[in-house]
Amino acid sequence: MPEAVEPRVRVQQEDFDVASEIDQLTGGRKDIGAVVTFTGLCRDENGRLAALELEHYPAMAEAEICRIAREAAERWSLSGLSIIHRFGKILPGENIVLVVAASTHRRAALDAADFLMDYLKSRAPFWKKEHPADGAASQWVEAKPADEDALDRWR
Repeated sequence: MPEAVEPRVRVQQEDFDVASEIDQLTGGRKDIGAVVTFTGLCRDENGRLAALELEHYPAMAEAEICRIAREAAERWSLSGLSIIHRFGKILPGENIVLVVAASTHRRAALDAADFLMDYLKSRAPFWKKEHPADGAASQWVEAKPADEDALDRWR
């Protein structure tokens, strides 16, 4: 198996441009046969949510995402891998997370992106607070059992 690629990981407050991130990762390479992207967006929860706020410890969050990304790069033969996770107050419709996995063949890119999102959803050290549209007090979001269950298929 070829040497694992070094993932590109960013934790940032600013938004990102998906097309630009794909272009940066692939750079016109001719050996890439598949690029899989996953973009997570902030939902309005049927009009109930004004914003979602993500808090984190910067060094810890980036280190954990890098660890997860390296694991994916070692498990699948990838040509490139980028992950961006935002923090701060995010409005409905705005981007939260981006995973871009490139490979020679589609299966590796599909599986790596799926694996990463299952781990990011349940293991990335971010704390989420919902800000209701009706002005009610903000509430911390509890982890969902389904997110933990999704990890079982990767063990």
